[in-house]
Amino acid sequence: MKQEKSVLMLALLVAMIFWVSGAEAQDTHATASRPLQLSAFGGVSGVYTGLSGGKNFSFVAGADVGLPPWRGMRPTLEVRGLYPIDDGQVDSQRSILAGLKVEFLLGHRLRPYGDFLFGRGQMNYGHGYIYGETIYALTTTNVYSPGAGFDFDLSEHLAVRVDGQFQRWGYTPTPSGNVWSKVGTAGIVYRFNFGRRGR
Repeated sequence: MKQEKSVLMLALLVAMIFWVSGAEAQDTHATASRPLQLSAFGGVSGVYTGLSGGKNFSFVAGADVGLPPWRGMRPTLEVRGLYPIDDGQVDSQRSILAGLKVEFLLGHRLRPYGDFLFGRGQMNYGHGYIYGETIYALTTTNVYSPGAGFDFDLSEHLAVRVDGQFQRWGYTPTPSGNVWSKVGTAGIVYRFNFGRRGR
């Protein structure tokens, strides 16, 4: 069942890439006249859930819309989703987040960035999680996620992405009522409308 879910997520990512690339081909004049940069990415994440040593192995996919550069930086709107392939023994986390990323344009292949994302997440407790007199099956909450990473350009369109996120989850069965999970991601970025390297 887990393999079927991961195959479905990969198929959705491929479909999204082809859909966006078809839209790009139909809109060459518009993209030539605006300095926006559209990209899609996918990869895998190791997640330390922050609850009783919980760990997940997850699939991540998302998209970025880069706005016009300003003083050596490119503000970017990002959306990303995280879905567990391996739930681990304690809990599994899935989320959909969006927010602002700032990319630092250094004039070479390495593109460091910082981001702050916000959204909703669901934490599932596989066999139930006992806290006090309550057995938890799942919790749904807001997620706040500051992070940083870098893209390393392989070509005009392809780059390798490595990043880390600290995610604050609320309404969890802990004394403070929240946990901080740590997410490390490695993946591939495909850039559309990359055009000229004017920076």
